[in-house]
Amino acid sequence: MTFYRTTRLMLSSAAILSFASSAFALDGADLLKKINAAYTMQGGSIAADGVDVDGTTVTLKGASFKPSGATGAGAQLGNVTMTGVEEDEDGGYTIEQVAFPDVSVTNEGVSVSATDMSIGGVSVPADASAEGLDGMLLYEKAHTGPIRIVKDGLEVFSLKGVDANLTLRDDNSAFDFDSNISEIKADLSKVNDPSSQDTINKLALQHVDGNVTMKGSWALEPGTIDIKDFGIDLNNIGRLDLAFGISGYTLQFTKSLQEAIKASSANPDKAAAQQATGLAMLGLMQQLTLNNAEISFKDASITKRALDYAGSAQGVSGAQMANTLKGLTPIMLAQLNIPELQTAVSAAVNSYLDNPKNFTITAAPAKPVPFPMIVGAAMGAPNTIPSVIGLKVSANN
Repeated sequence: MTFYRTTRLMLSSAAILSFASSAFALDGADLLKKINAAYTMQGGSIAADGVDVDGTTVTLKGASFKPSGATGAGAQLGNVTMTGVEEDEDGGYTIEQVAFPDVSVTNEGVSVSATDMSIGGVSVPADASAEGLDGMLLYEKAHTGPIRIVKDGLEVFSLKGVDANLTLRDDNSAFDFDSNISEIKADLSKVNDPSSQDTINKLALQHVDGNVTMKGSWALEPGTIDIKDFGIDLNNIGRLDLAFGISGYTLQFTKSLQEAIKASSANPDKAAAQQATGLAMLGLMQQLTLNNAEISFKDASITKRALDYAGSAQGVSGAQMANTLKGLTPIMLAQLNIPELQTAVSAAVNSYLDNPKNFTITAAPAKPVPFPMIVGAAMGAPNTIPSVIGLKVSANN
């Protein structure tokens, strides 16, 4: 009797567990539907031949991606695997990782391959029309492994990998983000055009390699985007750094921007769509202000090679070409009728050409400047631009 009761209890438990498992199984079709509801707002959609669910793993079979307004079948992605999928109480989803199949395509002698592609920490909203972050499709990190481009059997471009991170602060007030493109390599030694190849050889640019990095933040309520640094660092050439801060790029701004792009894509009259988009962009620009900006270049020998090359084309030495440029700079700037800027730029150019180290252009207005004011100054009184944006130029600081 005891054996009978025990067996009946085990069978009943198994039936209950089986029912519970079925009741709480992931709905793959609903997940894809909600991904598309959010993704459509951001300019695209994903289709799949089928959706397989195995525990917390959801696989999109024969997936393809299509930008909004595009015609045709879209770009083929293959089988996309989502692991660690969980449904939230509100009907949204979290995905631990989305892994994409490796890419390898060849067309007219050019092969492109990419491996180890994934995004992680994905949040899918229950309602894409919800206000603020509740309606956004978000991720925490993205990664791709090596990317290679091979032409006629020779590798002409490659990079080791790309990594990007997006972190929402604990109080949900802002995002911090960073990215890194590592070990970029370009082989320009086999460029077919003789004139271009001659220029490449004289500038010693047959093999270019380096890295690209970016770091910044986005404060949601004021819409302040602060790019602390966007750097392109190329060996034996130099490092170009960009930094800027703008305000007004709020969540509502992004929504309005997405709606304008979506409306343009859906309009069959492309001329009218382009005009409407232009007007919409002008309207949106009214909301943006410039807080600061800076562009700087740190030389790593390219300046001397460029002067030598330019000089050789004129039958003079690099040093003579530098002197010519120093003489032309104030003459060209005099046309702007901005004596203060003319003096500062001329001094910076002279300093840099005499001893190429670094060259910096900075915009540091006393207070944030609305973009329409900058455009208005550029169109109506360009000589006021330096004072409007607090323009400064320096070298070798």
